[in-house]
Amino acid sequence: MVMAQSAKQENFRPHGKAVVQVFSNFTYRLSNFKGKPSFDISRAYLGYEYAFSQRFSGKVIFDAGSPDTCGVKLNAVLKNAYLQYNGGNLKLRLGVIPTSQFRLQEQFWGHRYVARTFMDAYHFGPEADLGASLAWKWSPYVQFDASVLNGEGYQKLQQDSALQYTAGLTIQPVKNLYAHFYFDHMKKTVSQNTYSAFLGYAGPKVTAGLEYNYQLAHANVNDQDRSGISLYATMQLKKHSNLFVRYDKLWSKRNDGALDGWDVLADGRLYLAGIEFHPAKGITISPNMSGWYPVHDTHHIVSRFNLSVQFKF
Repeated sequence: MVMAQSAKQENFRPHGKAVVQVFSNFTYRLSNFKGKPSFDISRAYLGYEYAFSQRFSGKVIFDAGSPDTCGVKLNAVLKNAYLQYNGGNLKLRLGVIPTSQFRLQEQFWGHRYVARTFMDAYHFGPEADLGASLAWKWSPYVQFDASVLNGEGYQKLQQDSALQYTAGLTIQPVKNLYAHFYFDHMKKTVSQNTYSAFLGYAGPKVTAGLEYNYQLAHANVNDQDRSGISLYATMQLKKHSNLFVRYDKLWSKRNDGALDGWDVLADGRLYLAGIEFHPAKGITISPNMSGWYPVHDTHHIVSRFNLSVQFKF
């Protein structure tokens, strides 16, 4: 075994590759009987990953997709820039790293180019941040992860001395069934805590997920509590096509006997459905439609008819 490992190390050669992923959409938005068509590049990820050795690697990714304050041109920000140590059952990362709070949910949803996952879409936390993380695979069915983060997200520098602490547990109780539990804590003047529970099924023809998320003192403000659920499923139609559906519900806490939640203007329900095609490796095309139904009656229902495209290499 020692000789085989030594030979494997001698045969290793440092190597790297470019990372390119682009999300594009044509959208027809309908609200209050008024339609608005538009083209956009919602995201363009450009970067490079490099393996220094069998244990150490690095990755740098730029995210071009956030409009400037005038909404005219895209800004490019550093989304990932980290060094990784992979020791088999133990993985360590340092730098601008992917967060773990909805990583598994994103894999089960599988249509990031169409819509972001619940916690990402409704700002329960960023998908990347500055900090350090570890993931420990205790057994083939149990994995633990923890991190210490800036807490401001990858689009902001450290603005104070407050740090965010996270912990997550992923288990596979039976074949094709996965569960993930997550908690984070960040204290400024007021402590913000986030709790999440996810259950997912990954079968040969159907993938489905259900998640519940709760955030106490959103943005570190007392009594700004928010909750929500997200349910989604994907069914394989043929070898190169899928049908997917999704339902989200977001609500905020009612304070001091109020009839509505403190964030009633943002509360509501999302219905989404679409078909996905894979005409060639690295290319995904999806005609889809969604409807946002706000809780407050001063806001109109917003319907969107989209042609979403993703390509990567």
